[in-house]
Amino acid sequence: MVSDSRKTASASQTLSRGIRVLEVLADAQEALSVDEIAERLGVHRSIAYRLIRTLEDHGLVTREPAGKYELGARLAALAAGIKHDLQAAALPELTAVANELGMTCFVAVLDREECVTLVSVEPRHAVASVAQRPGSRHPFTAGAPGRAILSQLPSEDWPVDVREVAARGYADSHGEVIENLSAVAVPLPLRGHNPAALAVVYLSSPHTPAELAERLKAAAKAVRDALGG
Repeated sequence: MVSDSRKTASASQTLSRGIRVLEVLADAQEALSVDEIAERLGVHRSIAYRLIRTLEDHGLVTREPAGKYELGARLAALAAGIKHDLQAAALPELTAVANELGMTCFVAVLDREECVTLVSVEPRHAVASVAQRPGSRHPFTAGAPGRAILSQLPSEDWPVDVREVAARGYADSHGEVIENLSAVAVPLPLRGHNPAALAVVYLSSPHTPAELAERLKAAAKAVRDALGG
């Protein structure tokens, strides 16, 4: 007879692996086969297939006509409920900044030791823009949004470059998270929320980082005002 503790451990491992399937598909940013998912998880194909089928039954994963799998639309519905008030307040400002500057604008939030994109908007008429998908994440020690978030933590936790960010009110980076991409971010401190940042990511711009930061600061203030400070 299987003990309760062993049943709990087995269920927890299955849940953990299911979450990892979602993370693998999100990181890949393309459809993957069962074999590719199994390889990235480090499990047998049959285990990966059972996990995928369960996620598919719940609409979290969907299968393409070619037989590969990608994230399902149900995830978007679930994500819309995360920090709904912040997303609703930020969206008009992100849209305005993205279309005015011709670059992708987004809000990133602190999640443990990672910087996670909560919501993003790509410019409507740009010839080429950078996709910054909600849910994408990277260590908060890299990139402009991470440093803008770090500058809101207690000062004894700051590395030297974050002290500079705090002093000038914005962070900029180039090629730190994705090669050849630049980013500018400003802190977005909000009552009742983890530290956040409002940022743009782009390939090139006629504006200096300081000029981009001024526009982002105005947008950040509008978001704070919409949420009551």
